[in-house]
Amino acid sequence: MLKKLTALPLSFFLLLAALFAPLAHAYPDKPIKIIVPFPAGGTSDVLARLIGQKMTESWGQPVVIDNRAGSSGNVGADAGAKSAPDGHTLVLMDVGNLVISPALYKLPFNVLTDFAPVAMVGYSPHLLVVSDKVPANTTAELIAYAKAQKGKLNYAAAAGMGSATHLAGVVFAQRSGIEWGYVPYKGGAQAMTDLIGGQVDVTFNGMVATYPHVKSGKIKLIALSSAKRNAQLSNVPTVGETLPGFLTGSWQGLLAPAGTPKAIVDKLNAELMRITALPDVKERLTTLGAEPSPMTPEQFGQWLKTEIPAMAKIVKDEKISID
Repeated sequence: MLKKLTALPLSFFLLLAALFAPLAHAYPDKPIKIIVPFPAGGTSDVLARLIGQKMTESWGQPVVIDNRAGSSGNVGADAGAKSAPDGHTLVLMDVGNLVISPALYKLPFNVLTDFAPVAMVGYSPHLLVVSDKVPANTTAELIAYAKAQKGKLNYAAAAGMGSATHLAGVVFAQRSGIEWGYVPYKGGAQAMTDLIGGQVDVTFNGMVATYPHVKSGKIKLIALSSAKRNAQLSNVPTVGETLPGFLTGSWQGLLAPAGTPKAIVDKLNAELMRITALPDVKERLTTLGAEPSPMTPEQFGQWLKTEIPAMAKIVKDEKISID
């Protein structure tokens, strides 16, 4: 077989190259759809629309945002996995879809095998906040107080059991050797109301929903869950300064269906890296409490391979289940 191939004229291989080379250059040749597995108005939706606008300006093709909420984002994710692998249907998934759902649900898709990772769009840390009734101002003081209370503190799981905010509290308790009770909420608004009122004691929650209450003095900000200090809140320490290696938060990633040609994936990745480096986009990310988190498709894929089993272990160890 090898001899037959080497016997073919050079013109044959040049013809093959000519046929495949235009693939990425021709893309996109029709409108692009970005599936957002959540309702309009949330962080994922805002990011998708921001990206879509910039793609349209750059490539001249309309970008349609398709909000498909349901089953903690799994309905939209499944639709993305089953779309044609031509780069014209993408899905913007958050950390819940990417690494938590595989540990909690029996899914009709596999995140690792049914998607082609394109780019990590952004990362936003959680804020570790406490009620004014909690006599702690640092991570170390909170840990000491929680140990003294012996399980009496209540932790607000702002987006429900099994959410990223719930599991942030689980990881913190594991790492610090404390116990507290978990109170599930359907959303962050009611969780913040109860934290302000002292009905619950502590939570990790997103910056946009939480920081206004910190600024108003209604709750206390203890630390950030990021790996390093935030430029906008440089005087606020990270949890990792007390518990080395601690890192939680919300990641947002863009994926294509498995089988999407690598040339198209690479072109999309380059475009996302360009977009997230634009000054106005970085400024908008900052207002959302987020920051660019550039990764190659390969780095994004490796991140998934590391984080999915790590989250599965936490869920198994803590016997977390969704009723």
